[in-house]
Amino acid sequence: MELAFASRLCFPATKRRWQEVNQLHSNHNALRRHYPQKISPFLVACTAQQEKVSELALETQKHELLSAVQDTQRGLVTNPDQRSYIEEAMVGLEGYCGGAPIDLLKLDGTWRLQYTSAPDVLVLFETAARFPLLQVGQIFQRFNCCDKSDGGSVDNVVQWSVTNLLEEENGATLLVSAKFSVVSARNIYLQFEEINFQNVRISEQLQALIAPAILPRSFLSLQILQFIRAFKAQIPVRSQGRRGVGGLYYLSYLDRNMLLGRAVGGGGVFIFTRAQPLDL
Repeated sequence: MELAFASRLCFPATKRRWQEVNQLHSNHNALRRHYPQKISPFLVACTAQQEKVSELALETQKHELLSAVQDTQRGLVTNPDQRSYIEEAMVGLEGYCGGAPIDLLKLDGTWRLQYTSAPDVLVLFETAARFPLLQVGQIFQRFNCCDKSDGGSVDNVVQWSVTNLLEEENGATLLVSAKFSVVSARNIYLQFEEINFQNVRISEQLQALIAPAILPRSFLSLQILQFIRAFKAQIPVRSQGRRGVGGLYYLSYLDRNMLLGRAVGGGGVFIFTRAQPLDL
């Protein structure tokens, strides 16, 4: 009788207990869904510290690369040891990209040339070295692609001058325009379209020769000055029905202030840094 009495009392209590436990378990799961487990502050601090160390190492490597090319006259004066060190530093930076696709939003804008081994650019520096009257100023690449997803346009800009005839270094501009399309993760194909000769700025000496300040400027002299300032020559690189000159360009590294490129097929390497927009 005692056993029967005990069973009548215990089983219902046990059932109610399990119902209470299940309810508590359900409430706990609901709380976990609404209030996820917090990440350890120590883990957050370690991750942030690792990111800072990695960013510092990257910036240090970029600074060392720019220091290595500083005295090379943009690639004109280098020795084998310098070229080897520059190549190693570039490879080290390229490792940070890990083959990630080109970010056209970062690429958009103006980039100033700091160093190159490309023969078609070095020949400009070599010519200026042989003919002191010719000056080669800054060289830029200007990309326009921020609102594109698969390409855009690029201008290769060379500022140059002739001593006593044009303003120093920026007396005239040579502009080589091209379209480009993204053909793989980090390769773009350049299709050159036109060469422009523009933005002629004559020197004060030449202005004085054409229209002396001590004499009233005649209509003819003013027309000559106006013609020179507005002069612009355009040479198309391709004609209708014919494919123009083009080539592959590998963008091996890109961030907010540095761009590394390689002309595919042994055409040389390029090191650029971000520059202010050009007014052309």
